[in-house]
Amino acid sequence: MLSVENLSCGYGRENVVNQITFAVPEGGRLAILGPNGCGKTTLLRGIMGFLPSAGTVTLDGVPLSSMSARERGRNLAELPQMGTASFAYSVLETVLMGRYAHRKPGFFSAPSQNDRRIAEACLKRLGLWEERERPITELSGGQLQRVLLARTFAQTPKVILLDEPTNHLDLRYQAELVSELKDWTAEPRRAAVGVFHDLDLAMDFADMVLLLNQGHSVFFGKKEELDPAILNGVFGMDVPAYMRRSRKRWESLGG
Repeated sequence: MLSVENLSCGYGRENVVNQITFAVPEGGRLAILGPNGCGKTTLLRGIMGFLPSAGTVTLDGVPLSSMSARERGRNLAELPQMGTASFAYSVLETVLMGRYAHRKPGFFSAPSQNDRRIAEACLKRLGLWEERERPITELSGGQLQRVLLARTFAQTPKVILLDEPTNHLDLRYQAELVSELKDWTAEPRRAAVGVFHDLDLAMDFADMVLLLNQGHSVFFGKKEELDPAILNGVFGMDVPAYMRRSRKRWESLGG
């Protein structure tokens, strides 16, 4: 579905990421991994067209650069890191914002009955229907991130791009969010690409991995095919050994 070929992009005259190539099929879940400063978020911004770039990004064979902003919004959505709520919109109003790209052009265009039906379904899917009139300024961080996920689902995109979506969330909300995303991508004509720092969470989410180091791709493929030696070289440590020690600490608690 999503194909990225030789994508290079950055914020000034020098590129932060260079010649990145990968493809995500229907139903695919790709985790982008790498140390701090390697270009993970920059790559997402380049894919979305927010940065000057060279290379090609296509969705179902159609270049994203040829799509209008509304067309991109109907096909591609972003779930960012958990933020703060600045305005006291209700939960329902916030989720309805995900329908903007599907509404008739015009600042005062009102949500249609179909928009409301889709927003209602997304709220119920994420267990938020009873909270629909509640101001988002009153929500906990985990609740707010679920509202933002409902807004992303309401956008009905083909591909969701995730930038550290579980950052600052407690374990329960991390697990629930990843589970919801896996269920979502299991439905037809959907795929997801996510940036993660937590390697355990990334491996739970993904079936494919793109590993970056200093702005370059050092591995792309199925997660089972990732060579630990490559992972160790990128992170400068024995990653599997660290994970095993961590697991043993939890196993020692019993239960």
